Amino acid sequence: MAATGRKDSKGRKLHTGESQRKDGIYLYRYTDAYTGKRTSVYANDLPELRRKEKAIAKDIDDNILTDISTKNLTLNALFEMYLGIIVVDDGTKINYQNMWNIHVRNTIGNIKAVNLRASHIMGLYSGMSNDKYAHNTIKYIHLMIFSALEMAVGDGIIRNNPAKNALSSEYGKEPKKKEALEVSEQERLLDFMNKSDVYRKYIPLITIMSETALRCGELIGITFNDIDFKNKELRIDHQLTYKNYKDGNGCMFRIKKPKTKAGIRTIPLTDRACDAFREQRKQNFQAGIFCTFEIEGVTDFVFLTKNGRPMMPSALNNVLYNIVRNYNSCTDGTQTIEQFSSHIMRHTGCTNMARAGINLKATQYVMGHAHSDVTMDVYNHLNNKTDVKLEFSKFEKNGTKMVQ
Repeated sequence: MAATGRKDSKGRKLHTGESQRKDGIYLYRYTDAYTGKRTSVYANDLPELRRKEKAIAKDIDDNILTDISTKNLTLNALFEMYLGIIVVDDGTKINYQNMWNIHVRNTIGNIKAVNLRASHIMGLYSGMSNDKYAHNTIKYIHLMIFSALEMAVGDGIIRNNPAKNALSSEYGKEPKKKEALEVSEQERLLDFMNKSDVYRKYIPLITIMSETALRCGELIGITFNDIDFKNKELRIDHQLTYKNYKDGNGCMFRIKKPKTKAGIRTIPLTDRACDAFREQRKQNFQAGIFCTFEIEGVTDFVFLTKNGRPMMPSALNNVLYNIVRNYNSCTDGTQTIEQFSSHIMRHTGCTNMARAGINLKATQYVMGHAHSDVTMDVYNHLNNKTDVKLEFSKFEKNGTKMVQ
């Protein structure tokens, strides 16, 4: 609607909200219906201003916020908003922040959300792929970007999510297959440790890892109060973590509750596991090592350093690395064992259960898996020659005879 008598320097009628400054710049002022803010847009000529007005009208019709402060929000700002509203534990938030700072903050993070395109996001993933990052790492980044932008769509900050369909299975290298230790490898390693004055003391630790298939944090968080020797059971209701929680206190231990209900469980212990726990307690006593730490009310940890501190996750993996390195140095090169982590030991324990014919649902419970497909991956992994021969021997022993 034209305002009576209001014209620009060229005699053209100006609409409501339009004006022209003395320097010739055109101005359109309006009140954002959702924020209540008085907002202005500028243009060098009237046709350009009218195009901007048309875009604003479309945004308003589509319930998209139009104030300048909202239009200036960057992807980094959206991520900070998203991080402030999601319900996850502190450790997960720290992981999100660290990954974002490494891969997004200084690449596409400073692009305004309204200007962000799928090509920007795909370019980030392509670059990470060229840098040999695994597909799962790129997928982890994508989850954060997609979620932050989806929040922005819901809030009317942007119309569409440019991250939708931006992730391709082609991005990233294939993750290295997590191979469980073969039975022969476990036997050779334990034989080496038993003969070693240096590594013999770690036999209880390795035995418990393979017999219980615990997560790293669950393992180092075990206390003697969690063990019921009479009923041969182990209660798992927490993990022990050690990291920098960005609260000004530096790196520190914390007790972390399981993420799912399936993580809280009481698992049966084999005689081998019970004996290993008893041996570990005996070793601690003979070495004069006693737990001197209490973490959030939890104390009497099983696995300790010589100073009575709980074992850190990195220390556990260093122990495994040194055992394998020294074992390999003593072989003739034909029976070496590939380096493995505490996660591979968990995978090995789970595989041992599958090899022993333990029911899938029972194994799922012991592992603390919320979904059976995670456990099923291990059962489907029984495909090397040794495992096939072992399974076939069970078939030969227990299978139905068709002929006499």
